[in-house]
Amino acid sequence: MPLPMSINVATLQVAGVVSFYMSAALVMVFVNKAVLSSSPDLPLLFLLIQLLIAVVLLHISAAIFRRVEIPKFNWQTARDLTPVVLVNVIGLVFNTLCLRGVEASYFQIARGLQLPLTILVSSIHTSCIPSAKIIVAATLVSFGFFVGVAPSAALPLLASPTSITLFYGILSSLFIALHAVLIKSSLPHCDNSTIQLAWWTNFGSAVFLVPFVVFNGELQILRANLIEGDWNGKVFGWGCLVTGIFGFLLCVAGLLSIKVTSPITHMFSSAARSVLQTLLGFYIFHDILTVNRVSSILIILGGTMFYTWAKSSEFKPSPPQPVDLESAHRPSGTQDSKIHTVVWSVDDEEK
Repeated sequence: MPLPMSINVATLQVAGVVSFYMSAALVMVFVNKAVLSSSPDLPLLFLLIQLLIAVVLLHISAAIFRRVEIPKFNWQTARDLTPVVLVNVIGLVFNTLCLRGVEASYFQIARGLQLPLTILVSSIHTSCIPSAKIIVAATLVSFGFFVGVAPSAALPLLASPTSITLFYGILSSLFIALHAVLIKSSLPHCDNSTIQLAWWTNFGSAVFLVPFVVFNGELQILRANLIEGDWNGKVFGWGCLVTGIFGFLLCVAGLLSIKVTSPITHMFSSAARSVLQTLLGFYIFHDILTVNRVSSILIILGGTMFYTWAKSSEFKPSPPQPVDLESAHRPSGTQDSKIHTVVWSVDDEEK
């Protein structure tokens, strides 16, 4: 006997959004890794191009959809949003540098302190002490991180991440946590519009990044690569385009995921994505998986799932609402929900 149409539509909608979000996030990680592996000397230029593509796609969307409103440039607004923009671009830079130096499957370990640091920063910002369950989840995730970064005799020396790369991962996690806290205070400067804040974040990040691309000599490196002729520029060019487009799609996927899925659904989709990321890293990039690494991923995953369950049991979720890409999203509670904000930048997952 066929199911009622309403159940079929709702189930397909949730399944479609979850699959869309997972696919976009996985494409972002692996294409980013492929580009950074082929052009390790151009990380900031790669990030700058992604940001510019995001801004262009936002303008194209505004030309097609009336609900997508691009803000008019205003110096006062730019000054008010400088903190969140700076935190965003610094986090993106450390995120990119971390991914460049680690294997794709290890990336989730290198940034394993993201959840504990988000809980810590949020608690300091709100002057609220997390519940016992939240503290247990943070402790479990932190333990998983240290299991993953512990030296292992089974790991070849060349496959071991450097201390500076792990430091980049910790800094990336810290700035993601700060970014999550700053979002709430930044939205009023954009008429509580997540789309306008996304534009300011990406445009402002690109502006701040330009001088560092120049001073880092990446334009000269690009010119030298083009002249030498043995550089695979197609990987870099197509990678910029694909990650720019999929970063934009990840923004849409994040908005849809918040609107039509529950925290429990998001928990299981994140778990499935972590497993897929590990397996794909092993098969595509021939990542090395040791007992420590697998144990670390499972412990971090378990702690994150426990955290999501704890948060969903503390706060009664509101019924799903129709998707409105321009509705204001005000994070609730103590702001320590796991980086599931709707304000997007091209590498956020990742952030």
